Amino acid sequence: MMKKLFLFCWILLLCMGSQSVPACNIIDRIVATVNGHIILQSDWEEAVRYEAFVDGRPLDRMTADDRKAALDRLIDQELLREQVRAPESPQAPANELNERIDEIRKQYPRAETEAGWADTLGSYGLTLEELKKRLAIQLELTRLVDARLRPGIDIDSKSVESYYNRELLPQLRQAGVKAVPLNEVTPKIKELLTQEKVSELLTAWLQNLRSGSEIHTEDLPSRGANAQ
Repeated sequence: MMKKLFLFCWILLLCMGSQSVPACNIIDRIVATVNGHIILQSDWEEAVRYEAFVDGRPLDRMTADDRKAALDRLIDQELLREQVRAPESPQAPANELNERIDEIRKQYPRAETEAGWADTLGSYGLTLEELKKRLAIQLELTRLVDARLRPGIDIDSKSVESYYNRELLPQLRQAGVKAVPLNEVTPKIKELLTQEKVSELLTAWLQNLRSGSEIHTEDLPSRGANAQ
């Protein structure tokens, strides 16, 4: 669940930082405005490319629904940026940054060599430095969102026991694994339920922000993710 929140917060900040596709290759136009902030076609194209990259999907596999979802997340990004101030050049811990890069890199067999890794990044219009910058921003936004939402969450013992009996034990039985005593897994269950609650609160928060904001989207053309 934390990985989903982490990925979600990353996607919300995809368009921040330097341009990853030369502007001359994209005819820019306004595709949406959020409380007066403009989202350009180039921002949207970059978001689609990043989502394809982190998911390990070819660009031509990104559907119209995938592209629409990417634009929705860019809109959510702008709403969050008005509420949570993340530094433009955060210094993410090197170990966290490297771990995340390694996770992404393992999705691509060609990326085992440095040349292959560079070629893979380039095929999505990215450089390693651009990837690092966006990952650092992601880590910082995730931390800020977590710091804002987590303090109000209280997971009681009944919730932990219910998860243990209804979710964990059946999973262990199905996998043929010996049951673990409740007291041994209580901290992990509590953290899992906390992360789930943070995700729920984030979704509700964004819905409230949307309802109180001026959001306009233009009539969007049907366009492939790898359009130039």
